Amino acid sequence: METFDIIVIGGGSGGCAAAARLAEDPGLRVCLLEAGGGNETIPVTTPGMMALNMRKGKANWGFDTVPQKGLGGRRGYQPRGRGLGGSSAINAMLYLRGNAWDYDNWAAMGCTGWAWDDVLPWFRQAEANARGESAFHGGSGPLSVSDQHWPNRSTLAFLEAAESLQHSINADFNGASQDGFGLFQVTQKAGERWSAARAYLTPKPNLSVRTGVRVENIVIENRRASGVRITANGTSEVLTARGGVVLAGGAFASPQLLMLSGIGPGGHLQEQGIAVVHDSPQVGEGLQDHIDFVGTWTTRSRDPIGFTFGGALTLIRAFAEYRRSRSGMMTSPMAEAGGFWHSRADLPAPDVQFHFVPAVLEDHGRKLVWGYGISCHACVLRPESRGTLRLASARASDAPLIDPNFLDDPRDIAVLRTGVRQMHRIIAAPALAHLGLTDRYPVDLADDAALDALIRSRADTVYHPVGTCRMGGDAASVVDPALRLRGIDRLWVADASVMPRIISGNTNAPTIMIGERCANFVRAALRG
Repeated sequence: METFDIIVIGGGSGGCAAAARLAEDPGLRVCLLEAGGGNETIPVTTPGMMALNMRKGKANWGFDTVPQKGLGGRRGYQPRGRGLGGSSAINAMLYLRGNAWDYDNWAAMGCTGWAWDDVLPWFRQAEANARGESAFHGGSGPLSVSDQHWPNRSTLAFLEAAESLQHSINADFNGASQDGFGLFQVTQKAGERWSAARAYLTPKPNLSVRTGVRVENIVIENRRASGVRITANGTSEVLTARGGVVLAGGAFASPQLLMLSGIGPGGHLQEQGIAVVHDSPQVGEGLQDHIDFVGTWTTRSRDPIGFTFGGALTLIRAFAEYRRSRSGMMTSPMAEAGGFWHSRADLPAPDVQFHFVPAVLEDHGRKLVWGYGISCHACVLRPESRGTLRLASARASDAPLIDPNFLDDPRDIAVLRTGVRQMHRIIAAPALAHLGLTDRYPVDLADDAALDALIRSRADTVYHPVGTCRMGGDAASVVDPALRLRGIDRLWVADASVMPRIISGNTNAPTIMIGERCANFVRAALRG
């Protein structure tokens, strides 16, 4: 049995940050385990090829949900990153932290030490913003954050349309205020995707990074995490962790692996034939995700990205330019611009987010639509619906049962309905009229029933599952505010599953921040 000081399970955003920061201590021997591969491929590193990674494959687990009653019985699609970098290797690269109120709310819920003033230094430590260091931004961290230099003309017209409706233009969604519309900053460096793996996993003699490894379960001895049981290349073995284990599998894999290790709702584990090591009923509970509706329009204009013979030639030329100079339209994150909006004036933070895409986006980019067009997302930032993550079997190789329970709470569709109407108002503004727009899914926006039916027929995730290993100050929470698993010693969780409430924005940057903080908590525990 090979022995390490710390074993980190999962090479996604939280795991990369935690493993790399722990390995900065030359006295620690750290092992990072990842089920997928290295992800240093052209489709992954080229931002504009993101759509190729949205299908299930080497870089994407491509999960499906259980049938969603709130979506008319449809199964939702849940793309999740597979390989080093995790979902930061296949996402839209948007650098967004959420709202300061989110973290103050976490602290008010019992997560001591997680208020905005507590987490801001950790965001800054992680970040190397192209605009330089400031009160809100870091300038020398491992995560490169860049401005977009080649936005599509239709994207700029979208921002003009939003401004014409009295929406403010915001040059920095991570600055003094989140409100308004603007271009997103992106996790790119010199025009290439800068995933958490590229940011953090620089070679270190005391950091062993192993890919193609499936973790079967965490070994628990005397209520202490002492190692992991893995399968690699058809061979099973146990790796020992002297100091403990950091679990960073994400909102799906982390609760799944805890349950496979005997930690979770006792009755459910017994149903699967798993011996209960620690009855923790909240493991797998509290699943939250941003429910999202995508409107699409065809255009007479050829300004947007198009799927036509002419559009294909444009993409070929753009790819050649990109390979020469890492410039042009292939640097696009696709979701180039957007905004944060209050559906009601009395809210403490925006509750609707918009993403604008200068192309027709159908079925998560898996379905090609002939012609030119645009898409606009509207999502509910703080949904009230709660779902679950459960085991389908006692085998680690089997995907879990994912039930986001979308639109179960009537408040969610009410907010989404308002957001979709506002989206249509922006798209109908004169600034976009020159595109020659035709709505692909026309609906009477004044008819609640008709609009709700359209929403339920098309809505799905915008890829931000959280909450299945809830952090809290109460005894029922899965982890405490130092990210230690309650009931089992020397086991920490470092990913979006610990979020007690979903943040008002994209989740990659906050997950990296959680990984940074977890490394600090682990070091403190080892010193103690």
